[in-house]
Amino acid sequence: MTDKSRSDGAPVVRFAPSPTGYLHIGGARTALFNWLYAKGRGGRFLLRIEDTDRERMNDAALEAIVTGLKWMELDWEGEHVSQYAQAKRHRQVAQALLEGGHAYRCYLTPEELDAMRAAAQAEKRPLSIRSPWRDRDPKEAPEGAPYTIRLKAPREGETVIEDQVQGRVVFANKELDDLILVRSDGNPTYNLAVVVDDHDMGITHVIRGVDHLTNAARQTQIYTAMGWDVPVFAHVPLIHGPDGAKLSKRHGALGVEAYREMGYLPAALRNYLVRLGWSHGDDEIMSTSQMLDWFDLPGIGRSPARFDFAKLEDLNGHYIRNATDLELLQRVEELLPFLDDGAHILSRLDANTRANLLAAMPGLKERAKTLRELVDGARFLFADRPLALDDKAAALLDAAAREKLKALLPKLEAASEWQAAELEGIVRAYAEETGAKLGKVAQPLRAALTGKLVSPPVFDVMAVLGREEALARIGDQAA
Repeated sequence: MTDKSRSDGAPVVRFAPSPTGYLHIGGARTALFNWLYAKGRGGRFLLRIEDTDRERMNDAALEAIVTGLKWMELDWEGEHVSQYAQAKRHRQVAQALLEGGHAYRCYLTPEELDAMRAAAQAEKRPLSIRSPWRDRDPKEAPEGAPYTIRLKAPREGETVIEDQVQGRVVFANKELDDLILVRSDGNPTYNLAVVVDDHDMGITHVIRGVDHLTNAARQTQIYTAMGWDVPVFAHVPLIHGPDGAKLSKRHGALGVEAYREMGYLPAALRNYLVRLGWSHGDDEIMSTSQMLDWFDLPGIGRSPARFDFAKLEDLNGHYIRNATDLELLQRVEELLPFLDDGAHILSRLDANTRANLLAAMPGLKERAKTLRELVDGARFLFADRPLALDDKAAALLDAAAREKLKALLPKLEAASEWQAAELEGIVRAYAEETGAKLGKVAQPLRAALTGKLVSPPVFDVMAVLGREEALARIGDQAA
């Protein structure tokens, strides 16, 4: 990697997930915060894959991360960087620390380490490794004995993090042991790799979860030992479930790809996530351009945010209602492969049915909070005759209702233009003629046309289906 730092003061940030699982919602928020901070200030947003854990990493997880970020429309600059690929560079820095007297070879055996752990447990204190090899001559080590490379961390004083979210955080150096930089198998550790990569990538601001706050102290010691500038840190609080516990699968928390498959819009998810832990006055709904203008680190609170699926759903409904019909059509087509009957719908999706779906979209999106609900409301467009009725529709279409349909059918056949307004006029006239309320006529029509009791406005449904199909469906259910 080459130094990509900015001389103009614009920030350079990175999102650095581990490819050991899906892109969880907390990671997505971290990526969003980084993206907004950089893009809103003319800076750069980079993607680094921290793939040093070769046993747990997998290609499917990497693909899920990349796909999830792309779906959320969080674009990064250049190709993503593999941390594992930089291992040679990490070892070079460890060697430089050795040569500079800031690190040492540690020959502690597994048995000695186990004894230290047992002593710490017996004394009910945190484990803090104090290696005797810190000040011993390496020549005293048994020939060919395996060793780790440890940082010679300061024992006195304090390591201070001036965090943009958490404030001034002070760590007593006596509480921070000599962390391992390189394992006995020659593999660099996470903390060393992160520091080297962030330095080489010119990272100016590190925005990540508060669970990395202690790592910030350890990493600062490495920066200091190397004489490198320490980036600005901002450690954001975790996301909790409605019960106040850390968000997990038991709360229904899934990977970003699952939110896509559940029918959420990326703009809605971005809007919801940015408000989890960050605020701009009382603003709840905001465009991406507003987020870019308004987002700042001091606006992030220190308390964990609570994920509320109901709020996300309501917000998504707002975005669906305000999306263009063409955009929703595109999103629906992207969603269909993930639905059980998606292949059937796709097979029926031609120029005519697309046009019908677009025509029905204004009525469909008024009732839908997710794209799945929108598709559910549109299934009548792709249904085969005779139409399958759900239980409620079947119960409604009793003998009396079917008689109404039979009587109404010739009146509808006489319609000249087959437009919603004309069709409504015909049905209203029939209702008045028979002394029935409009709903008592419209609901049987809705059941016959869609197989359900909930749909877009029934006269819009009739117009979208067209004369031939609508009359055929009514005729199927007429007595």
